[in-house]
Amino acid sequence: MSKSWDHTYDVVVIGSGAAGLAAALTARLRGLSALVVEKTGFYGGSTALSGGAVWVPTNFHLDAAGLGDTREKARAYLDATVGDRVPDALKDAYLSNGPRMVREFHDRTDVKFVYTPGYCDYFPESLGGYPQGRSVEPAIFDFRTLRPEQRRTMRRAGLPTYGLTITSHDFRYLNMVARTWAGRRTSAKVGLRAAKALVTGSKPLSLGEALIARMRHSLDRLGGGLWLSAPLTALVEEDGRITGVRVRRDGKEVTVGARGGVVLASGGFSHNQRLREKHLPAPTSSVWSSASEGQTGDALELGIEAGAATDLLDKVWGAPSVVPPGERPFFLVADRGIPGMVIVNQAGERYANEAAPYHRFVDEMYAHHTPEASTVPSWLILDARAKSRYLFLGLFPGQPFPRKWLADGFIKKADSPTELAALIGAPPRRLNATVDRFNGFARAGRDDDFRRGESVYDRYYGDPTLPNPNLAPLSKPPYYAIPVHPGDIGTKGGLLTDADARVLREDGGPIAGLYASGNVSAAPMGETYPGPGATIGPAMTFGWAAVNHIAEALRAD
Repeated sequence: MSKSWDHTYDVVVIGSGAAGLAAALTARLRGLSALVVEKTGFYGGSTALSGGAVWVPTNFHLDAAGLGDTREKARAYLDATVGDRVPDALKDAYLSNGPRMVREFHDRTDVKFVYTPGYCDYFPESLGGYPQGRSVEPAIFDFRTLRPEQRRTMRRAGLPTYGLTITSHDFRYLNMVARTWAGRRTSAKVGLRAAKALVTGSKPLSLGEALIARMRHSLDRLGGGLWLSAPLTALVEEDGRITGVRVRRDGKEVTVGARGGVVLASGGFSHNQRLREKHLPAPTSSVWSSASEGQTGDALELGIEAGAATDLLDKVWGAPSVVPPGERPFFLVADRGIPGMVIVNQAGERYANEAAPYHRFVDEMYAHHTPEASTVPSWLILDARAKSRYLFLGLFPGQPFPRKWLADGFIKKADSPTELAALIGAPPRRLNATVDRFNGFARAGRDDDFRRGESVYDRYYGDPTLPNPNLAPLSKPPYYAIPVHPGDIGTKGGLLTDADARVLREDGGPIAGLYASGNVSAAPMGETYPGPGATIGPAMTFGWAAVNHIAEALRAD
């Protein structure tokens, strides 16, 4: 490195979500100096806003649970879901490195997970799919463990959990709190957890917040650096190699040298409307995205300027979302699995299995979007019985919708489907026919149009007290209609990378010194979403792999 730098590290990481923190942790575990550079004033990225699940086949937690998962089964599943959309070498690298990453972090850091029993793969009926699930989630973490400054600057999800700490495993049963004893027992467990926290003064975190807090605490213990409010302004190239970065810090530009390499882990371009309109299917809006606000594609564009190839820029990690005026999007996961609910286009017709995996449902929204029968927005329609029985939009069974949602017309309410059709602009005859047809399916326990309730995934969030856990008639007024948009939890297209997370040029050769992981890179999962945590799992794995490659190169020098 010939240039004079303001600061120099072995590894410089851009972005402080799971991908970036995994890279920095790996650097410290390999004895390398590491700096994480975060654009915003809060660390954690979209990971902190997420469920925090990690989908890594054959990891040791699955072995301990007796699942009998094997490399061959996992590869068969990736072949059946991802297919040939990504190179075999990328799939093989993930299956090799993912379990090693989970094991090393468990043994050498505070990044620890627990198995989530029953949280099935998203396509469990596919070859190699697991109905029992391959997902693990972060172990609950006491927020007090972080130092005060780290607590103040960690991104918080602000989920509507009313001060309760709820894991993804808890949520499955809490969703049925008004219907099953398992739901009531889980409610009691969550209540006792809250009472214990009140008595002891602890502040338990779960989901993505727990994962980020665990990673931040581990990085602090290992001696890695983290800068906030330091946006990347340029990649520095010398003799065809990326040797460092320029960032803006405290109002001035500083240069940071990277002896081993720069790892881009800054997320996608969900909040860049210009790039959305350039690459994504129309209509599209950053308002619908649940990704963190810093994801505007800065590093992606700098990587392209440096000669990087790209792929999958027209794809997102789809998340059908409800967006109350002036509020953050509410990502519909379990809400689409409850009985007594349908989703229709603006012509008042169903067009897909409402309980399908969220990524697939957004694909269906775009596949069926036409000027004559627009699906943007679609309308989620439920009756009073469903509202009284199940959690919905973060509200407990029977808890009324916020008054302002009804007063300003965001949520439509009527005493019959005919009246509701007039409020949403759908032909009354068609909406009535749709509801009547669905109610016939519900009474028969079989959805002849879209097979709702036949997949193990559908039933995961369904009502086990019913013959078909996902079907019940819409027959009890009042009826409600809520607009649903094709939102996302991040874009999934980006810089093309190889099995070592090296960024590749158009000719297939690597850009020396430049690596990428997470949503700034083209997703190793291709156009699909195999299971819970198939975003964070690859992000962490390829952040880990990138730094392993850097460490080997530095040792060779």
